[in-house]
Amino acid sequence: MKAKRIPVAMTIAGSDSGGGAGIEADLKTFSVMGVHGTVALTAITAQNTVGVFAIQDVELSIVEKQIDVVFEDIGIDAAKTGMLHRKEVIELVAKKVREYGFPLVVDPVMVAKSGARLLKPEAEESVKKTLLPVATVVTPNIFEAEVLSGLKISKLDDMQAAAERIAELGPRAVVVKGGHLEKNKEAVDIVYSGGEFHELHGSRIDTRNTHGTGCSFSAAIAAGLAKGKNIMEALEEAKKFIQLAIEYGLNIGKGHGPVNPTAWMERDAEKYRVIENLSKAVKMLESSEIAKLIPEVGSNIVMALPKRYANSVSDVAGIPGRLIKLGDRILAIRGPEFGASSHVARVVLKVMEYEEEWRAAMNIKYSSEIVEACKSLKLTVSSFDRRKEPEEVKAKEGESLPWGVGKAIENAGKIPDVIYDLGDVGKEPMVRILGRNAVEVATKVLMIASELGD
Repeated sequence: MKAKRIPVAMTIAGSDSGGGAGIEADLKTFSVMGVHGTVALTAITAQNTVGVFAIQDVELSIVEKQIDVVFEDIGIDAAKTGMLHRKEVIELVAKKVREYGFPLVVDPVMVAKSGARLLKPEAEESVKKTLLPVATVVTPNIFEAEVLSGLKISKLDDMQAAAERIAELGPRAVVVKGGHLEKNKEAVDIVYSGGEFHELHGSRIDTRNTHGTGCSFSAAIAAGLAKGKNIMEALEEAKKFIQLAIEYGLNIGKGHGPVNPTAWMERDAEKYRVIENLSKAVKMLESSEIAKLIPEVGSNIVMALPKRYANSVSDVAGIPGRLIKLGDRILAIRGPEFGASSHVARVVLKVMEYEEEWRAAMNIKYSSEIVEACKSLKLTVSSFDRRKEPEEVKAKEGESLPWGVGKAIENAGKIPDVIYDLGDVGKEPMVRILGRNAVEVATKVLMIASELGD
């Protein structure tokens, strides 16, 4: 049987030396969306998160040759445009779409986040008269939609009117992106296609790391079209994709950091790695006689996603129902799941505020013998006194343990292997074993059990 051909998408755009937008963002997006990415480079820019400092256009014949040779050998299932910069390139792209017939997503890149113009003023008419008539989808932001439609936009009704006006220029679908319409609590995009309006809803995320949003969104649409999805299917998938990319944007540089296209794939991959590591740790614990270390409230062993993906206890995996005693051994009734722990998960999240590589923990019972065993093993031991907890911390649900963990870390001057406390009214004394991953934590727990002996 002949192997199925891998879908191919092309980005016809400029290069961003900062790696956050342009062809760099597009190729990341194509890769995680499951299509092979190809390039027709239109311009080279010297830019970073702060601004665009220089632009060098690629010779027109070279732009054309890039499209031709890719189509003739590899094929183009869909393409997207980004920074075209000048009238001649716009006219060339339109000619090639008519010649080869591939679906085209137009991101009408006009101005960078920094305010630098990425489309020459005289080229704007060419976008309207030459490029949009051959476009499958066009994805203007509020500013670009105002330029293309000639209408002022301040609310959703204005976005609809602008989308309908732009559709008159020829594209099959218009997506007016609502990210810049800050009056709305949600980020709502208006879609006009086939004479009907649709809305794409997303959460409004408070972040400065939005560089490359338009590039990545339009590239995701092109990837969907390349895979054979219809327009609305491609748009809905792209909306989910860009939400994740913005939510987990990269905090780098002094200006607008880039969105994170790899979040679409990386977050799920990291979840798999966490579950795999935690499962291995549980097997290690279940195979040894460590029931003597389990406190009355039970034990849990947890591991968090990497720091950039770990925002709450739902991003920390643990054992549902905790680890239970079974004679001299312990048993996990169910396999690890995210959000299965509250107390130990909060310990890990607090630790990661100090050192993001320390992502795992397990609680075991307190005894002076256990603490001495930890010290004999040359493990770093620290503690906190619940009696010194400020009243304002006690008044906040879920803040006591993070406060104590922070105090213990500050007392040690580094991340300790062991943090214990002697309890308080209604609070059982407890020992927490920390590590970079769950297997490391389990190894320390087994060492402690061995040191204690029978």
